[in-house]
Amino acid sequence: MVNTITPQSLITLAPSTSSCASASYPDECRTASIAAPAIAASFKQFKLNTFGAQAAAVAIQLFESGNFQYSKNHFPAPGRPGQGTRNMQSPAFNEKYAEYLATVPGSGITEEQVEAAKAKGPADVLELVNGDRWGFGSAAWFIGTQCSEDVRKGLDLGTQVGFERGLTECAGTEVTADRISGWRLVVKGGGGKW
Repeated sequence: MVNTITPQSLITLAPSTSSCASASYPDECRTASIAAPAIAASFKQFKLNTFGAQAAAVAIQLFESGNFQYSKNHFPAPGRPGQGTRNMQSPAFNEKYAEYLATVPGSGITEEQVEAAKAKGPADVLELVNGDRWGFGSAAWFIGTQCSEDVRKGLDLGTQVGFERGLTECAGTEVTADRISGWRLVVKGGGGKW
């Protein structure tokens, strides 16, 4: 078992997570002190018990949210309605996430809320899952429930090959230099533990 991620862990990896003073969307920005406890809880909830899998989740969230500056897709302007959370899930995955959370006791999300949000559209579904608790939990949920066992095992190893397979075979996105450098920063900065 790895140590618990802390605000200082995140600030060391991404110094801009220490403040939201210059955020373009201040209502979406969150600091490391808010992010770390929510991310740590998500690792426990969705059983990401290895540093490799946790590093992948953190790297994806830092990259997709601009170091926690955004929780909704804004680019290219005006963005894609309904795409968001800290790992910028598509509207289809946000719907799956909301449906899953409606089955979790104490999640604060009911089946009735999910159905009502779905009837209104993707932006309303996103609002259900985009608070701090579940917005920061989305990457761990995605890895823990949407990736194949084989991909999860690769992420557990903490190798670049494993991370690349997670991107292409699970997240359905391409491997880019920016994504890899962000992942390397997390792995190196974490040193195999938080």
